[in-house]
Amino acid sequence: MKGSRKIALIVLSLVLVVGVLGGIFMSRIGAANHQKKARIVATTFAVVQIADKLDLPLVGVPTTQNKIPARYAHAARVGNPMNPSVEKIASLKPTVVYSVTTLQDQFGKAFKERHITPHFLNLTSVAKLKQTVTAMGKQYQRKAQAKHAVDQIDQAEQHVKLVAKRHATKPRVLVLMGLPGASYMIATNQSYVGDLVAISGGHNVFSSKTQEFVSPNDEAIKKAQPQVILRLAHALPNIVIPQFNSEFKSDPMWKTLPAVKNHRVYDLEEPNFDATANMRAAKALQIVSNWLYPQEGSQTN
Repeated sequence: MKGSRKIALIVLSLVLVVGVLGGIFMSRIGAANHQKKARIVATTFAVVQIADKLDLPLVGVPTTQNKIPARYAHAARVGNPMNPSVEKIASLKPTVVYSVTTLQDQFGKAFKERHITPHFLNLTSVAKLKQTVTAMGKQYQRKAQAKHAVDQIDQAEQHVKLVAKRHATKPRVLVLMGLPGASYMIATNQSYVGDLVAISGGHNVFSSKTQEFVSPNDEAIKKAQPQVILRLAHALPNIVIPQFNSEFKSDPMWKTLPAVKNHRVYDLEEPNFDATANMRAAKALQIVSNWLYPQEGSQTN
């Protein structure tokens, strides 16, 4: 009797082990199948960068001048991030469409008529970027890739904060966002570039509790006396940067500012910089830090 009981216990243990291993195997197969079935459309380049870091497949990517990663070479182009093609996106039969919160107003009635509800990622700051990457890593079983990406940003943050800590005063910084058509906006502390400035130890001369961008005001700019000016060429840099140069030459107000007098005016271009946070955040922090505190390292022009 004792022998038969022992055998029964051994058999029962083997059954339990096989059951557990089988459950794990099936769950992994289920997760893999779920990922294969996922048909993801990224309507902005920032979302493409996140997907690339997380090794995610994409069936649709934005039409952009930025270099799309090779893995998405055969993905369909769905149009400009500010005005994507609803028809093209619908034809791809997506399971999810990603955009960013700053473009939420661009997705209106046309998407509702097609029964497409885009998911808007909040990329207005470095912290929001890290939260988004972590959340997507968990959702798509890419925790290791997400952790690696976030760790790189954390290291860059720690470095620039140590640099800033060695200085008693923060440089006064003006952030401009250029728009095609000889116009520009002022980026506040609520904007992504404003957040880069704050993390790197700069003082944004224009702040707001809610607005990312405000209209320019010559008197306010002159009164702020910025020591550093960052000019973001958000779209079409080949047009926007010459516009900035023309504006700075034609308007005598700019020549009165310390930043212009001391040649501390810098142009922020893609792919390292954009209006929303992206996976080049670590590099962007290093560049901004060098601009604010050039004596701490090689100045990046």
